[in-house]
Amino acid sequence: MLSFLSELLLPFSLGRDQVRVGLLQVGTKPRLEFGFNRYGNQSGLQGALTNIRPLRGDTNTVDALKMAKEWVLRPGTSDGARKGLPRVLVWLTDGVKPGDVIGPMAELREEGVALLVVSTGHSNYKMLREVVTPPVENHLHFVDIDDMGIITKDLRDAIIEIIKAERLHVRDVSTNSASLHWRPFLSGLSGHYEIRFGEVSTGGSGGGGGSGTSPSTGGSQYQRLIQSAQLNSIRLTGLKPDTTYSVSLIPESNEITFNTLSTTFTTKPVFESPAVVTISESGETSVRVSWGPLQPDTVTSYYIEYSTLPRGNLQTVTVSRTQNSTLLRNLQPGTTYLVTVTARHASGKQKSMSVKVCTQEVTPALDDLQLTTVGSASVQVDWRGSAAGLRGYWLTWDKQQSSAANQRSSLYLPPDSLSTRLTHLPPYARVCVSPIYRTVRGDGLCCTAQFHS
Repeated sequence: MLSFLSELLLPFSLGRDQVRVGLLQVGTKPRLEFGFNRYGNQSGLQGALTNIRPLRGDTNTVDALKMAKEWVLRPGTSDGARKGLPRVLVWLTDGVKPGDVIGPMAELREEGVALLVVSTGHSNYKMLREVVTPPVENHLHFVDIDDMGIITKDLRDAIIEIIKAERLHVRDVSTNSASLHWRPFLSGLSGHYEIRFGEVSTGGSGGGGGSGTSPSTGGSQYQRLIQSAQLNSIRLTGLKPDTTYSVSLIPESNEITFNTLSTTFTTKPVFESPAVVTISESGETSVRVSWGPLQPDTVTSYYIEYSTLPRGNLQTVTVSRTQNSTLLRNLQPGTTYLVTVTARHASGKQKSMSVKVCTQEVTPALDDLQLTTVGSASVQVDWRGSAAGLRGYWLTWDKQQSSAANQRSSLYLPPDSLSTRLTHLPPYARVCVSPIYRTVRGDGLCCTAQFHS
């Protein structure tokens, strides 16, 4: 790991107005190897890395993170890093029992620290994904301890990107909202953030303006929000779907002058109906088809087509724009249908979605089962049932010397059979008859044969 760090940090220019490096080692009692102001050149840093000796004991990552927050990242100390500057924490871990680091990591992120993770062991991916600063694909690496060199450039590029970044980050964009995130320029200072955002006019460049200008390329239509100096994010709401917005962040402080940051983003389009089609209440001759979302302002009607597969007569139903389901009747039992729901939009556009649905097989129960003893060990079995949809009947009965469940005999009979005779039965033999369908055995009837001497 130390060799990896040496190669990772070698290209950086060190110094008070350049990159500064601090190192914490994790152990039972974490140790600050050196702070930010210790080494102002690569020679000193590289020599320090070769002289570090590993700590023994437990992996007390939680206390190490607390130390990082309290001493290394605290502004105003001789070894601290001023909050207004970009800060990056790279956590190298073998993944063994790091403890409950989610809370401490979240506190560091809230202070504006970018968190990157390199794991050389079998780590909890879900936990690491939660603690790193997005984007996860650039800031979370899993690599074998002997192959760490393959990620050196990618990790270094990610650090450089964070250090040089002075821009707004737009996240969690939906059809009508978006979250803005920025480096906390004003932490520890007096002042506030002014956020201006507006639609980018058709044919506009989409770029942002400088301080005092409208973010909208239209020149005048924009909204203005004020955010506390202690915060570094805001949620923009009430946006239009599928619309490009330009947004500017203006840090206002009497102590330090900051540049205005600008960016653009596009809200997601509204999913046109039907975006989902579901099937419920599936029976032998009917099914209910439902769809959504309902959009009565843009849809004039819904058109439902259905036919048997692989090919069959096409049937259709038209329902109003305020209806989100319909019951298809008079279907064939045990049959596969293709159902297509089409929304006819007021604009003339049509959108369709299709699903397959299977109706249930006809499963009539047996009407009656009667046993008539014949002699001392035989019985005449008679039943009433419907042959429609049947593949046959399944009989089971007790063997001569046992009534155990695994000592039973069975017999298949064709669907036109309504009686049979069983012989060599034990006293109080249990006889059961069940109907058989194409995909399932139906509910059967059972009776006990009682023989008299």
